[in-house]
Amino acid sequence: MLRTVLGLGLAMLTAAAAAGPLDGYRDRARVLVLSAPDGADARLRAQRAALDSARDGLAERDLVVLEAVGAGAEAQALRARLDLSAEGFRAVLIGKDGGAKLSSATPIAPARLFATIDAMPMRRAEMRGRR
Repeated sequence: MLRTVLGLGLAMLTAAAAAGPLDGYRDRARVLVLSAPDGADARLRAQRAALDSARDGLAERDLVVLEAVGAGAEAQALRARLDLSAEGFRAVLIGKDGGAKLSSATPIAPARLFATIDAMPMRRAEMRGRR
């Protein structure tokens, strides 16, 4: 039984990886991808700190943060999907439709991130539906 569950889990992970690292979020969440050569990158640390101070806003906007840090397989897959270099910092906002909405080589202030998201038609519909 355990072997079957493990085999099924591995098959699901393999299928998800083959489909693309962002496909599971489509129509469910917005994704902010942070890419940096390593965890010591000053811009990565600054972006993390800015996002830590805005957790409620992230949750309200269905925003998930993924990191492509270092040279691991997951980082490489994210970078390949977004055509990002492994050499520098990059923050990329992906909408629920799977398209890139904002890209920056410097940390994105939460206010700018939220304004970009709040201007999206899907987000406006969500806000109307919550009233």
